[in-house]
Amino acid sequence: MSLGKAMIHARKQKSIARATAYTGEPAVAHSNHMLQMPVLVLNASYEPINICGARRALVLVLKGIARTEEEHGLTLHAQRNRIAMPSVIRLLEYRRIPHQTRALSRKNILLRDRNSCQYCGVVLPSSELTLDHVIPRSRGGNSTWENLVACCHACNRRKGNRLLHEIDDMTLLREPRPFSLHTSRQIMRMLGRGDDRWRKYLFY
Repeated sequence: MSLGKAMIHARKQKSIARATAYTGEPAVAHSNHMLQMPVLVLNASYEPINICGARRALVLVLKGIARTEEEHGLTLHAQRNRIAMPSVIRLLEYRRIPHQTRALSRKNILLRDRNSCQYCGVVLPSSELTLDHVIPRSRGGNSTWENLVACCHACNRRKGNRLLHEIDDMTLLREPRPFSLHTSRQIMRMLGRGDDRWRKYLFY
């Protein structure tokens, strides 16, 4: 799941949580929305290692690969069954997570940059962002962690094939760096700061 979508879902979840508080009963939301909600993934040791969509989390739980540690308070209707939506799941077998830099990919660039354009700061869903070479390829730039950033289409068109010093009032909001496990934990903590179900695993 992209960070932009996770942020959008987080805002919707607050509204649903308020409705639940009034009724005292678990809320029922639209199934498509629920299956895209972010779920915190813990290693068997309770170490936070990833964020996935609720659909993927349910598959892991139903296959016996993970168990639900925290429920969301929402239920999904599947034929005659009611399935409690997970908020935090834990893998039943320990997975070794490499601490070195993660693979260079569009997904990881957007995660590192928190789905925000690195020129104007707007936060957008992954589908509405592109990747920009800070130093254009036609001018010797390479596809590296230090030269690739998330970018909205408006800024991408404005920058074009130019270097930043050739454009008035256009700079990088932060220096692009490789995406490591430390970076992904920072993102998890940012998303979980306002969620008590996540906080106990992220802030220790």
